[in-house]
Amino acid sequence: MFEHLVESIGNAVGAWLYVIAGALCFGEAAVLLGMVLPGETALLVAGVFCEHGTLSLAVMIPVAVVCAVAGDSVGFEFGKKFGPALRRSRLGQWVGEPRWAKVDGFLHRHGGKAVFLGRLTALFRALVPSMAGMSGMHYRTFLTWNAIGGILWAPGCVLLGYAFSRSLSTVGRYLTWAPFALVGIVVAGYVLLHLRRRRKERAEQAAYAEAGER
Repeated sequence: MFEHLVESIGNAVGAWLYVIAGALCFGEAAVLLGMVLPGETALLVAGVFCEHGTLSLAVMIPVAVVCAVAGDSVGFEFGKKFGPALRRSRLGQWVGEPRWAKVDGFLHRHGGKAVFLGRLTALFRALVPSMAGMSGMHYRTFLTWNAIGGILWAPGCVLLGYAFSRSLSTVGRYLTWAPFALVGIVVAGYVLLHLRRRRKERAEQAAYAEAGER
């Protein structure tokens, strides 16, 4: 059923899946979309479609890397120019001051490395680029750590989805034959019990006949 669903969606959407996955990955930090839908979700799903042949790993991985790095760069520039206003805005209030303060402290503790470390956590991944821009971090420093994080994180998410789908397919193949194996075991057990009971009955009959003769 799962494979049929993936195939149906792939046939209906086709190559637009590259655009959808890339846009969700890009928007994670660029427009704080990651507060609602973490970017790795889109890339994991894209990896599933790659395993089923709807998408190509050779295309999806570069798309994921470029969109991840570009989205964070947009978030950095947005934070640099509109950071204070963003923090006071309705969106900033929705994010919540405790979250802003948590990311701010994380950024000050780790500096440029926070950009890389933040890539590993959904909340930080969405907010760190904007906070880095607000803090006055040099863009070259930001870009270096952002690129390292994107090059490692984006392919990792796609490949993880790919591996998950392949494992699921393997399990599905075994589960397809599992009921037949179970039936075979039950039948064999029944036959063995039946034969054992018949031998016992014959032995009892023989013993009874021998006792009668005596």
